[in-house]
Amino acid sequence: MPPGGGAPGQGRAVSEPTYRLVIADDHPLFRGALREAVAGLFDRAAIGEAGSFDEMSTLLDEGGDVDLILLDLSMPGARGFSGLMYLRAQYPSVPVVVVSANDDPAVIRRCMDFGASGFIPKTLGIEAMRDAINRVLGGGVWTPPDVDLTAAADAASAAMLARLATLTPQQVRVLMMLSEGKLNKQIAFELSVSEATVKAHVSAILQKLGVDSRTQAVIAASKIEQGQWPQAAG
Repeated sequence: MPPGGGAPGQGRAVSEPTYRLVIADDHPLFRGALREAVAGLFDRAAIGEAGSFDEMSTLLDEGGDVDLILLDLSMPGARGFSGLMYLRAQYPSVPVVVVSANDDPAVIRRCMDFGASGFIPKTLGIEAMRDAINRVLGGGVWTPPDVDLTAAADAASAAMLARLATLTPQQVRVLMMLSEGKLNKQIAFELSVSEATVKAHVSAILQKLGVDSRTQAVIAASKIEQGQWPQAAG
């Protein structure tokens, strides 16, 4: 819902809509800067802060509609585009704006390919950030004006990107943990599921990605991660 939107009430004063936003970034100082930028847009806004992927998941699982997620690509529990992949799979109706220090045009294009509603470089000034956030909340898309988003990915990367997009939220989380080299029993413990369930997820991931092993799955995913997603050992 755009700022100032909403139908007027009958017989009572109309208050500004309350927005609920989540800022996910592991740097407290930058979270504070983002909070300042967001708070300057609205009279009333509920702004949650998370310093890790797990903290972000907890905030989002608490219920209530979220109007926007501001996501750093790299924070504890998420690497490369994995956090964005998970959010787009788990919360497809919630717009996600990536806020990152890595403003490589190829990275920005990948973020948009994965369904981000915008990309804000961390070097952007507060007023420009406000303009970007305002546009996304109004239903638009914002990326740096000097970035060419028309450059197409090579055929192999495009095919792998399409395959990754078919993963369920839980399969994305399992792939994230495989990328960290975690064993099935460790993944099962962290996700509070059985090892058999993890094995089923791994089998589904291999089938969807068209690979034969856990390591190949991580390598295949890393090929479109621009080196941001470290490969698991062994």
